Amino acid sequence: MNKDTVVSVNNIGKQYNIFTEVNRYMTLRDKIVDTIKTPIRTLMHPTGSQSFWALRNISFDVERGNVLGIIGKNGAGKSTLLKILSRVVEPTEGRAEIRGRVGTLLEVGTGFHPELTGRENIYLNGAILGMKRVDIERKFDEIVAFSEIEQFLDTPVKRYSSGMYMRLAFSVSAHLEPEILIVDEVLAVGDAEFQRKCLGKMSDVAGSGRTVLFVSHNMSAVLRLTHECIILEHGKMVKRAPSQEAVDYYLSKDYEQGGERRWKAEEIPAGAGPFRPIAVRLRNAQNVVTDSLRSVDPITVEFEYELDSTIPGLRTGIYLATTRGDFVFTSFDTDELSRFDSYTERKSGHYISRCTIPGNMLNDGRYVLGVNASVFKMKSYFTDQNAVIMDVNISGAPGMQWGESRQGVVRPALEWEIIRK
Repeated sequence: MNKDTVVSVNNIGKQYNIFTEVNRYMTLRDKIVDTIKTPIRTLMHPTGSQSFWALRNISFDVERGNVLGIIGKNGAGKSTLLKILSRVVEPTEGRAEIRGRVGTLLEVGTGFHPELTGRENIYLNGAILGMKRVDIERKFDEIVAFSEIEQFLDTPVKRYSSGMYMRLAFSVSAHLEPEILIVDEVLAVGDAEFQRKCLGKMSDVAGSGRTVLFVSHNMSAVLRLTHECIILEHGKMVKRAPSQEAVDYYLSKDYEQGGERRWKAEEIPAGAGPFRPIAVRLRNAQNVVTDSLRSVDPITVEFEYELDSTIPGLRTGIYLATTRGDFVFTSFDTDELSRFDSYTERKSGHYISRCTIPGNMLNDGRYVLGVNASVFKMKSYFTDQNAVIMDVNISGAPGMQWGESRQGVVRPALEWEIIRK
């Protein structure tokens, strides 16, 4: 490892065992019969264990001051890699060398003691990072102001909501100035205003010469913050390239085609419950599910999901962005005041939240549709910003008589009048 390399990963691999419990309610006769039929399996593998590799043969170096993005689908191994680099878990094979003080923000709760107050956890995290008390105190007011939880600073963090927890955790990690900052999907928790603050702070951190490893499904954030990216697929590294090239490669492969995305059980985060996403789909003016749409026609978006129990204050919505990561708009199913008043809580059951993007709104090009289910400023149940991709063509759109390519992501048909005076 040369003097400018601060993170060196050599053939890292991580294997996990999956245990399937035997039937606890078998009768004695059933157990005897099962034992006779499968004696070796019963003696050697009583829990039905099997193993899989979450990561395999991962190697890369990161130089001081580099901001490296790590992108890939859910289950690709991104979080496992960061946990190894943060010394939360040990690799099964290979090794990683790190030079410098490491700050981590992996998930809600990481690095905080639930019985301690927010104030105490700030000092605890600073001490873990090897900082002196005087340095922590110098940053203390800035940390509290950024997190916006001053009112609850002397409350044990076990009583915090997930949003409050993440606000404080991010603020501590970003302000205590570790030499290497490891961040895993920080934008998945919190409201839009706090997410913008996080992005701004991350930009400051990235521009200060510190080394950052950043995992996110938000391609706009990846392009804004990182210099280059690695792409993981099924636990293997398939590409390392400058961020724009890596994102283009990822976007060309990583979306469901055909106008519909259905989530498999393994793609749904464990913390999503009781919300369970089923599918999101695009319909054209003829009510056909498709990813090829006309700008002059309305586009219907359906988000189908199941609630296993009641969720107070739930809202589901969509994000629309270009494939370059530029956001076009965000909309939620309780934006209308009357619907907001009607759905103060959403009871268990099977739902479809449906909206229509008006015709003569979008310009030609490729767009990415993401989905979200959350309670404002309290909890994010599910987010997939890479749900489905769609192509919009402008045949028949107003102004086509000039045959020009117009700037912008929208191409509205505006009402004009010409007055001669």
